[in-house]
Amino acid sequence: MYSLSSRLLISVSVLLLLFFGVTIAVLDTAFTEAGEQARRDILDGHLVALLGAAEPNDASELALPDRLREPRFGQIGSGLYGELRKADGEVLWRSKSALGLEIPEGVIPVLGNHLFARESLLDGTPLLTLSLAVEWEFENGNSKSYVFKVAESLDSFNAQIAGFRGQLFGWFAAIAATMLLAFSFLLRGLMKPLRKIETEIGEIEGGDRTSLSDRFPTELIGVARNLNLLIDSERARSDRYRFTLDNLAHSLKTPLAAMRALLSSDNRDEFGARFDEQIDRMDEIVRYQLRKPASPVADKLVLKTVHVEKEVTRLIDGLKKVYHDKSPVFEVNVQPDMQFRGDTGDFLELAGNLLDNACKWCNKNVRISIVPSASGRAIASGMVLTVADDGPGIPQDAADALLQRGMRLDESTPGHGIGLAVVKDIAASYGGQLSIKQSKSGGAEITVSIPPISSAKSDS
Repeated sequence: MYSLSSRLLISVSVLLLLFFGVTIAVLDTAFTEAGEQARRDILDGHLVALLGAAEPNDASELALPDRLREPRFGQIGSGLYGELRKADGEVLWRSKSALGLEIPEGVIPVLGNHLFARESLLDGTPLLTLSLAVEWEFENGNSKSYVFKVAESLDSFNAQIAGFRGQLFGWFAAIAATMLLAFSFLLRGLMKPLRKIETEIGEIEGGDRTSLSDRFPTELIGVARNLNLLIDSERARSDRYRFTLDNLAHSLKTPLAAMRALLSSDNRDEFGARFDEQIDRMDEIVRYQLRKPASPVADKLVLKTVHVEKEVTRLIDGLKKVYHDKSPVFEVNVQPDMQFRGDTGDFLELAGNLLDNACKWCNKNVRISIVPSASGRAIASGMVLTVADDGPGIPQDAADALLQRGMRLDESTPGHGIGLAVVKDIAASYGGQLSIKQSKSGGAEITVSIPPISSAKSDS
């Protein structure tokens, strides 16, 4: 842990682990919620289809045909199930796909309300269910309560979630490894100036260089300058020591030479030899000390076409059954060949939410108009969807607030307050916009304008 590179790599690894961990958790949650919401939207579409296909039989009971538009209802073990019950729980119809299975009855929703729930088959298979209780009025004037229910196995959904998580961990692990490898190479380049300083200091210690060079990054120029000042200071100090010793040696040599000459004139040879030996020793010591200071220091997506008139008819048929007690009168203005370029679910959300709100608040009349927003073939044009009613309308000062999730004008009316926000978001995803104004009959008139495909693409 004394290595700066190791510390940086470990710190970056911990940060990547925390960042990717949070990212994985957020993506997993978002993917799961989006997938479950998509499942709910699909179930809602299947439920509307069942409502549209239901018809009274000769026994004055509600019945469904043997063959439905959704083929999975007729395939055994397809994972999509549907059934129709009386209010007392008696099963009137169950899809062929549920042959041999017992769909749990669950909680009966409040009349006219959708109820999503997570339930399980007897073998433990998890299900996502959607129930709707309706009051059906027959031609003879009698009315009966029924519960429509659709259910879908979550095995494939859970498998998709598990596969997505595996891919998420695999990709993020690969990305983290790649980033650490790239960071190690980057760190190697960033540490190169420090290694250069280390090399030049070694050259100074070996006597191959007198000072550090000045070719360093801005952050290290100060360090190199201060090191050069320190080296110059030590060199000056060493020179002073050498000069001092040199002066000392020069001062000692003269008296030593005089002593030798004086002693040499004496006839006491034995004494002189010994004295001479000590003088030579002193001379050697001086020479050694003189040499020492002077010596160097070693060392997106393919868009499909949606048949507008057909889908609007299906929506209206379903809403007539849901709001049979109000019996709204629908005025439809849709070109027979009108087509919407986009996702079917998006169109159903756009038209379905607006029609549902209109039926909920109207006194009697609901008007829907869908026309191309550009000249030319309808399939290449945009769309202007307008839904109006003769209800109490929407105050102008409350229009902006209603486009926010959870906002409603009347809290006593059932709903979640997100319908118009969903419509606004979907319209925005196609480059369109939503406007609210008062209709000619005094109610609300909501218009969704979707630009032509070419314009939407150029805008994006």
